[in-house]
Amino acid sequence: MTRHRLPKATAIAHSNIALAKYWGKKDETQNLPATPSLSMTLDALHTTTSVQFVERLEEDEVTLNGSRLTGEDLERLSLFMDRIRNLSGLALAARVESNNNFPTASGLASSASGFAALALGATRAAGLELPRSEVSALARLGSASAARSLFGGYVALELDALSAIPVLSGDGFPLQLLVCVVTTLPKDKSSRLGMGHTAKTSPYYPAWVASAPAVYTRIREALLAQDFEKLGRATEHSALLMHASMFAADPPLNYWLPTTLALLARVTELRGAGLPAYATMDAGPHVKVICEPINTRALAAALELVPGVKQVMVCSPGPDAAVKVEPT
Repeated sequence: MTRHRLPKATAIAHSNIALAKYWGKKDETQNLPATPSLSMTLDALHTTTSVQFVERLEEDEVTLNGSRLTGEDLERLSLFMDRIRNLSGLALAARVESNNNFPTASGLASSASGFAALALGATRAAGLELPRSEVSALARLGSASAARSLFGGYVALELDALSAIPVLSGDGFPLQLLVCVVTTLPKDKSSRLGMGHTAKTSPYYPAWVASAPAVYTRIREALLAQDFEKLGRATEHSALLMHASMFAADPPLNYWLPTTLALLARVTELRGAGLPAYATMDAGPHVKVICEPINTRALAAALELVPGVKQVMVCSPGPDAAVKVEPT
């Protein structure tokens, strides 16, 4: 019997936070978003994933933050790995070890960095050297936001696009984003389930889908013009439009905690006091605050004092996902 000794590949991909939000599926089979999105890749939040295809392994073995995946979680990862096996012609199971340096499944885009790192690491471990755009399209099938985490700086996933595209380097507009963590617990309902529930039951969902492209255009134009005020206002608008569609679902879908509301109020107060800052939120209770570097220290100090805030992480635009292959 021929022994398969394939290399071990370790990929690092960074989380991203959407300024122009995506919420809802246009095509669930192809995992195509219902709205265009534009994000900032974060240097301080990342996933490290090692992948190796192993002979005589009966099924994929996947650990996340030291815990072995089983049941539906393992099935989802194995179905994703099947795509790579089909592309490469491999018929081997894989050993996957993945670790996040930030809270998992709580609204900090761990699935984005996770599937981006898995797509990049697994393709290289299988001996494939695909163009970055193809790896992005592959990552999208695991998590639509993961398509954006293959690239650094500011990244767009346009409507009907299979892969993400870089829009502007981090140096092109060096903003910072303060991630205000309010809990380390996972959220009650995943984004995937939350999107489906919102689309099926919220009377505001069609309005969200109809209005999102114009807000995306405002955000993209403001980013390229380096107009912080216009960018911030449109970023807040995008997030609140998205959450309004969730609140109107039946039953309501509410990821917020009391500290979430307190942070939103504090950001408004600080902006009124002369510290320009704008808030955004994903499907989770954490508040992210976009600001100019000159105001980062003062804003972080003020936000850390809001009751219930566990940590404020300062993030700058992050790099492209990267991979290292260890020869056997």
